[in-house]
This record gives sequence, C-alpha cells and structure tokens, in this order.
Amino acid sequence: MHPHPDTIVILDFGSQYTQLIARRIRELHVFSIILPAQSSIQDILQHQPKGLIFSGGPASVTQAHAPKLDSKIFQLGVPILGICYGMQLIAHHCGGTVNPTSYREFGRADLLLDDTSDLFKGIKAKNPFPVWMSHGDSVQKLPQGFQKIGHTTHAPIAAMRKSKGSQQLFGIQFHPEVMHTQHGSTILKNFACSICHCKPTWTMGSFIDQATTEIRQTVGQSKVICALSGGVDSTVAAALVHRAIGNQLTCLFIDNGFMRKDEVSQLQKTFDSADHMPVRIADHESTFLSALGRTINPERKRKIIGRQFIKVFEYEAASIGTVNFLVQGTLYPDVIESLSVNGPSATIKTHHNVGGLPKRMKFKLIEPFRELFKDEVRQLGLELGLPESIVWRQPFPGPGLAIRILGAVTSERLAILREADAIVREEIEQAGLSRSIWQFFAVLLPIQTVGVMGDQRTYEFVVAIRAVTSTDGMTADWAEIPHPVLAKMSNRIINEVHGVNRVVYDISSKPPATIEWE
Repeated sequence: MHPHPDTIVILDFGSQYTQLIARRIRELHVFSIILPAQSSIQDILQHQPKGLIFSGGPASVTQAHAPKLDSKIFQLGVPILGICYGMQLIAHHCGGTVNPTSYREFGRADLLLDDTSDLFKGIKAKNPFPVWMSHGDSVQKLPQGFQKIGHTTHAPIAAMRKSKGSQQLFGIQFHPEVMHTQHGSTILKNFACSICHCKPTWTMGSFIDQATTEIRQTVGQSKVICALSGGVDSTVAAALVHRAIGNQLTCLFIDNGFMRKDEVSQLQKTFDSADHMPVRIADHESTFLSALGRTINPERKRKIIGRQFIKVFEYEAASIGTVNFLVQGTLYPDVIESLSVNGPSATIKTHHNVGGLPKRMKFKLIEPFRELFKDEVRQLGLELGLPESIVWRQPFPGPGLAIRILGAVTSERLAILREADAIVREEIEQAGLSRSIWQFFAVLLPIQTVGVMGDQRTYEFVVAIRAVTSTDGMTADWAEIPHPVLAKMSNRIINEVHGVNRVVYDISSKPPATIEWE
C-alpha cells in the first residue's frame, strides 16, 4: 500500500501489547503501522509518519544487549511517545537515569497527574485513575529539559514530557492501550490527533478506494485466481478484488477434506448467490490426507497443507489459462504470529498461508488485508455489501479440522470431530451466544479414556470444547458459557457421537495459550 497521509509509526521493542497499540490508534481512524525497533531512518520515512510510538518490551535499557534504535530518529522532528520500555529508552538516550526499582509494579496502579496539558488534556488532575503497569525498571532522574507530568505511589516519575526545545517527547510508564487503563483512549487520541495533528481519515471506505486502485495497477490485464475458503477473510478479499478487476478473477475453492459438517454444500449456495463471481469447487480430500500421512507435529501439518494448497492451485489453474496472481486473505495477526519481522517478538506458530508457502511459487501473491485486523475486515465486508451471515462468520483456520485433531489425521477422526463440532455450534447458536463469543469449536484429543456405557466398559476419545471472547484475536479470554449449555453439549456429544466418552472445557486465555490448540 502507498503511504497514508496521516500515519503513526510504532516501533516494536517486543511488547505483547504492540499490536494492541496499533489497534487502538486505528480505532481513532488514524492509520498506524508496526516496524521493527531497529528500522533505519529510511525505512521509517517511507511511511511519512506524523508521529512515532516506542512500544514496551521485556528488556532493560541497562543491559548490554538491550534493543536500541537509530539515534537519528530524534532528529526527525516529529512527536514521540514512549510507552514503558519506550519511556525508559527516551530517558536513557536523553541523559536521564534508569535503574531497577525497589518496588516492581505489575498490574493496576493509580496515576495522579502533575500536568493536564497536551498528553492528558481533558483528564481531571486531582482525581487519580487506574492504569496498567508492567515494569521492573523506572526513570529515577529526568533528562535535562524534561518535566514530570504524572506519578504513582511507587513510581515518582510515571509520566514525563520534554518541556524545552522544538521536538515534543513524551514518556509514560503505564500501558494506555489496554482496557484496564481508564483514560487510555483519551491519551492516545491526544497524542495522535492533537499533538501529531493526524486527521481521522482511516476508514474502510478510503481503504476500498486505495486498494482497488492498487490492485488494478498491479494486475493489469492478467488473470487472477483467489484461494477461496468460504471464511470471512478470503470471501471479503474475493469481493474486493472482484470489484477491482471483475471477470479477470476466478475464485477456486479447494475441498481439502478438513471442512466442518455440511460446510461445502453451504458454501456452494453462498457462492452461487454471489454477484456474478465465478467460483470453481475442486475435491482434493484424498490428496491432502495422503500428503499428511501420519504426521503429528502441528508445524509440519501446517507447512504440508500450505505446500499442498499451492500444488493443487497450480494444477487447477492450468485449466484456466495463464494465471499470474493468487489472492489470499492473509491478516496482520497472521503475519505477526508467523514471522518475527516486527522486532524482538517471538514466532508463535506458522500460519499455513504465510510461513507454510514454498519459496518457489508460480503465482505472485495479492494480499490486500496483510495490514488489517479481523474486525477491520468485517467492517470492510459490510462496506462491500456482503451479507451479515458471511461477515460475522466466526474465524476458521486455513488448515481446518486438521489442526483441531491433535495427532495423526484420519478419515475416522475427521468424522468424529465433524459431528462433535456441529453439536457445539448448534448449541451455542440456539443459546443466542454466537455473536458474543469470538470463536467456538471442538478439538479431538489423541488420548482415550475409560468410561461406562450401558453397563459396559468403554475406551474412547476425549473431545475438548474451546470458546473464547476477543475483539481482534491477538488476545482472548475463555468464554463463560452457562453451565446448562455446557451440560447439554457434553450430553449430546457423548450420546450422539460414536467414539467419544468424555468431554472437557478449555479455560485457558491467550496469552499464555493460543486460541487454536495447534
């Protein structure tokens, strides 16, 4: 994408909340993008930022190998906001003193403001308010030209600003991006809109205009094929690209055998009703099962499926003619979690459509959502006129049920999981919980346990139910499903699904767990 006229660049120093900072800025209709902490001045200037944010991070500025940045950043003349480690980095660079604190703060603290101009505009000074802390170091001595603008009981300098000179520098020891910080959105809005003078022009309407223009310029008269899964991301991507280039696009749905119960037939009806969007469905279930074999390692599963997808696409595309481009609905979190490209943050898992792709591929990729979050794609789908039944379809991984079967994937285990998963979805929907829960599904575990059915001993599989609440998939908490609903799910699965005699409920949040089990 071309540089947006009003952009905040976030430099990632390894915080688990870095992507959340970007989301909060975008909620203000200001475009934000994340770059590695070690980015050069040239890389940063390509985005023409009106302001910079330094994220938090797990390191200490006093360590020899702590993440650093190009000191020329301070010569760019744009406002800078340092959060947690970012604040300490600014203080350290500008000649202040940062040391381990005698009282570490992790979690809630009450911030009292010493100044309500600029960053804290609109927040009352006399009323302490809750903020979210996570630090072992703190600024002990302010750099020359800085002033203290906020403190807590255990952090005498919890917020600072540069009060002299032309460049505006700010530091806050707490995290304004998390919901636990009461006035966090106000603080970020003050920085992005009032201090950096960004205009709230980042909307899905403006994105559609820019993206369609760039897709047309990229594609020219070439033929394009779309990796259509029927999920939200690929369907919205297909609709966007179809708007841009019309019948140059052919949507290809590969039935890999890992879909949910009755999903292929339901998707066929959806595609048939689409607005003149050509779709081909190809059955390759046996091909994918054969490729997986007895593979049990989740990373190998994802990579095998990713490579197999490309092989199948190349095979199917041969009958269409010369196809130069492949459309995928890759999202920003997919990229962040798959590749450690945005600073010191660790690779969590390889997504089949990011790290699982072979290096040599016959198609050039078109990934219009590579910088978007899930909720932005949903909003985009509504802007494009797609029905809510598609837009609010819950996330489903590209490898499908293959990564919801722990261990080897077989036809028998797929059949068991399909039936169990269908019951979970039916009961959630009948209870009226489908819109309040981000994702809900069943997982088949690779263990068998002893049970009793009809006075006879059984030794059968365990099914885990997973249901989480979230807004963007970067963080999630387990959903508190009413006990009667859980009881009905368990009763139905054990009674109706042959091969299962035990059901458990996953009450892990993300982090430390991920939403999917593999």
